[in-house]
Amino acid sequence: MKLFHIKKIVLCGLLAATLITPSCTLDYVNPNAATEDAVLSNTSGLLAFSNGLRRRYIVGGASPLYTVITTSGLATNELRVVNAGNADIAALANGRDNVNGLNPVIINMWQNLNILNADCDRVIANVRNIPDRATAAAVQAHAHLYKALALGWMATFWEQAPITTGKNATFSNRTAVLETAVRLCDEAVTLLASNPVPAAFTNVVGNDIDLPNALNALSARYNLMLGRNQQAFDAAGRVSLTSRSRFVFDNISQNPIFRTSFVTNNVHEAQTNLGLPPALAPAANDQRVPFYITSAVPPRGRGFFLADDTAIPLYLPGEMILIRAEAQARQNRLAEAVTELNRVLTKTPAQDIYGVGAALPPYAGELTQNAILTEIYRNRCIELYLTGQRLEDSRRFGRPGPTAPNAERNRNFYPYPFTERDNNPSTPADPAS
Repeated sequence: MKLFHIKKIVLCGLLAATLITPSCTLDYVNPNAATEDAVLSNTSGLLAFSNGLRRRYIVGGASPLYTVITTSGLATNELRVVNAGNADIAALANGRDNVNGLNPVIINMWQNLNILNADCDRVIANVRNIPDRATAAAVQAHAHLYKALALGWMATFWEQAPITTGKNATFSNRTAVLETAVRLCDEAVTLLASNPVPAAFTNVVGNDIDLPNALNALSARYNLMLGRNQQAFDAAGRVSLTSRSRFVFDNISQNPIFRTSFVTNNVHEAQTNLGLPPALAPAANDQRVPFYITSAVPPRGRGFFLADDTAIPLYLPGEMILIRAEAQARQNRLAEAVTELNRVLTKTPAQDIYGVGAALPPYAGELTQNAILTEIYRNRCIELYLTGQRLEDSRRFGRPGPTAPNAERNRNFYPYPFTERDNNPSTPADPAS
């Protein structure tokens, strides 16, 4: 793919890392800026650049964090369009052929995920310039985390994606992309096992992300997407359910879903019953519903999108439990799957580090694989509301797709942006829907 000049990307990352400006003009070259070699040739530069990876991922309405939640939410009815005059958002809500390579939300997602991927590669290639072994390991693991995130989201929304960026980059199928994401996570976990994260790293980059637990969580997520059920089960079991990994915001670097959409009442908002069809609707007394949406008609979003400074988790404890439940059910270990499912159903808000708890009775449905998997899907939709995962879940669980009369998603995969197609002859054909 054709990316911006490397010096411009480095400048953007460095400015983001040091919070000089809330945005970055990618075609602007500051003649006084440090060169790429200077930034990536020493410990302080690499730490600052690493801090910029987080900012690239989370800040603003063009960020991956905003675009993946918005696109998945509109594709699967988690979100409703408040103002149909917002044509680009409305197109995502209508789905199917209404979405094309000119849609700016899709363009922003694609470009920023690929720039994040490229920036991570630069960190990984230059980590040898950090003499302290523990600091080098933390910087490398941190870059592996964000590269895995970038690849994981591209595999969620596109049938193929570049694993390594560059001019006319070749595309790999989503299985290969996800396998790379898993490998990155697992290698980083092994690296950190013998090199605990030092203060030299957390003093600059912060400790809002618990790297070992976050990497295991992503490994579990992507193994599940690959159908590697036992590996997903094992990785989820290595994640502490009392450890927090979250993206923290303030009044300058603002929560993008709240600031770009929910606060305006002019873009998109929450759906009644979290957008689920009647057969999957939450129980009337499910305590997760008032956590995520208000009781108003129509509802407003709550949960992790309450204010500019509301933190958004990288993963939820309930996701790890439900991964274990699904992995067991798909291996026909039904009793074990129900045991895990009940941990989510009976969990109270007080028993969850983020306050996400159903406080419901244990599962009392049919003890068949299909029934248990349906209940697991239902609980994933409720527990993981607006985490960007429902589109992948809908496909994986075989829910009605775009051509079905009772469709639960309006796209399977997305078209490649024209900005890519016009500059990269390797760009594949677009999917039908």
